Amino acid sequence: MADPKPWSDLIPTDDVKSFASGFNAAERPMSAGTTAAIVVVDMTLAFVDSAYPTGHSETGWPCVEANAELLAVARALDVPVYFTKDHPDPSHVKLPQERGRWKTQGAPRQPAGLAPGDVIVDALTPTDDEIVIYKGNKPSGFFGTPLASLLTHQGIDTVIVTGMTTSGCVRATTLDAFMNNFHVVIPHECSADRSQISHKVNLFDMHMKYADVVSLAETVEYLHSIVAQPAAV
Repeated sequence: MADPKPWSDLIPTDDVKSFASGFNAAERPMSAGTTAAIVVVDMTLAFVDSAYPTGHSETGWPCVEANAELLAVARALDVPVYFTKDHPDPSHVKLPQERGRWKTQGAPRQPAGLAPGDVIVDALTPTDDEIVIYKGNKPSGFFGTPLASLLTHQGIDTVIVTGMTTSGCVRATTLDAFMNNFHVVIPHECSADRSQISHKVNLFDMHMKYADVVSLAETVEYLHSIVAQPAAV
């Protein structure tokens, strides 16, 4: 039996029932494709660690551990892995037009004595054959980037989206993957947010409309199953 969904202690029964007539059940089987890639969204110090204004260690570091477990499996199976972050230069200072319309308190101030925050955490450091997508200050890894084209070139039909934050950049990347006609899988232990309500509500909403939100264990089982399939003739 599948693991309990992360929203089961939060979403009212009536809300779940409201999807009953027009949507598949929340406990439906996964409906992913046969060629997958992982997109790790913004697992940088700036989002993971509370020392930074936008970080949240309580959920960020457990998310790092879950992603490290997933990537270990993916790399052993030669599943493609992509990462996203803001800029090639982690010390890049954004101009107002680059910051865009975010509802934040201006440009985040770099705390004195800390290393630049726009750096993927050491435990998830990309290997030489893994591509980092620089998405600037937009939430989606697809918006204005070559990600969809790169995935298409590799024959990918399924995107496993992980990272931070669930309600922000993970959600935006998921929706754009969906709109580019990829299957989307979200291993819920591999995604995190500052707000647990936002985390759970957004996972529920994405699961009912755009993606399969499953456990890390189910995702690993899925990766093994597609790699074990015989090559198409």
